[in-house]
Amino acid sequence: MSLAEAPAQSTAAAYWRLQRSELRLVLGRRRNLVLLLGLAAVPLLLGLVLFFTQDTALDGQGPAFLGRVTGNGLFLVVASVFLCLPFLLPLTIGIASGDAIAGEASAGTLRYLLTVPVGRTRLLLVKAVGALAFAAAAVASIAVVGLIAGAALFGVHDVTLLSGDTVSLGAGALRVLAVVVYVGLSLTGLVAVGLFFSTLTEVPVGAMAATVVVAIVSGVLDTIPALSAIHPALLTHHWLDFAEFLRIEPDWGVIGGGLAVQAAWVAIFGALAWSRFTTADVTS
Repeated sequence: MSLAEAPAQSTAAAYWRLQRSELRLVLGRRRNLVLLLGLAAVPLLLGLVLFFTQDTALDGQGPAFLGRVTGNGLFLVVASVFLCLPFLLPLTIGIASGDAIAGEASAGTLRYLLTVPVGRTRLLLVKAVGALAFAAAAVASIAVVGLIAGAALFGVHDVTLLSGDTVSLGAGALRVLAVVVYVGLSLTGLVAVGLFFSTLTEVPVGAMAATVVVAIVSGVLDTIPALSAIHPALLTHHWLDFAEFLRIEPDWGVIGGGLAVQAAWVAIFGALAWSRFTTADVTS
């Protein structure tokens, strides 16, 4: 090993130690575990409600795939994600991403972290990866419990899509997996927004609240017809486009457009977070 390679490897090793520590902190924190358990309870409760009320007045209410749950447990995953997406998932993501930097500043540990041989850019990257990992865990907790509860309560069979066509169980499971992955990717823009707000304050609750408000305001603006020109660029506008995977021929233009909007939000607010964090005075 050359003398030039040794410092680079030492820096990389320090980064990965810090990243592993951050992942353990984020995924092992009691508050975050409670949030994940709360999300995981949604598909279980929804499945039990549908199980005990099937063939009643609830039949036919809600989105098209909600009425299909009792016929195929795979749809419990989709229905649960749909119910959590407008508020519970943004609230959970807002708490995790808003706390990323502001939480360290509030606890007085941010200056200590910056003494580790990892600069501000890498520390911000570590925090971003931790927040993204928590977002993935949040969506996965809904999907896993939804799949288990759906299979136990209603069984799993060949999947009848929203277009009326039927695909095999394996193909249907892949489409439901695609729904889950798309929803997870659709939350990356909100993670970037939360990370940016987290660099602006030493009060974690303020960053959390601001992140959730952005999602709520985006949803409200998306319902105003007079603002239709800006709808495609809104953070939440494409969140429900996961329904494309439940059609016989998904519109990949719609799916790609939704992911492109999230990439734009990540790029803009990621850059703002980096600019703020790398230039701000750290006092705590």
